[in-house]
Amino acid sequence: VAIKQVSLGKQPEKDLIVNELLVVRDNKHPNIVNYLDSYLVGDKLWIIMEYMDGGPLSSVIKEVCMDEGQMAAICRE
Repeated sequence: VAIKQVSLGKQPEKDLIVNELLVVRDNKHPNIVNYLDSYLVGDKLWIIMEYMDGGPLSSVIKEVCMDEGQMAAICRE
């Protein structure tokens, strides 16, 4: 598993986080990292997700220059 910690004190719109959790909780797909559970620990929300080797996509796109075909393939998946 992977644990994402979200500081609720720094989030201006907490209702958006709750809405996102409800969406990922109710929708499962083999090409999307699955939500498993969440816990409130102090002022942080711990989101338990399926582990994805290689890190988040946002980190990959910051480090790798992709051509249009590669971006299209990622969007398709």
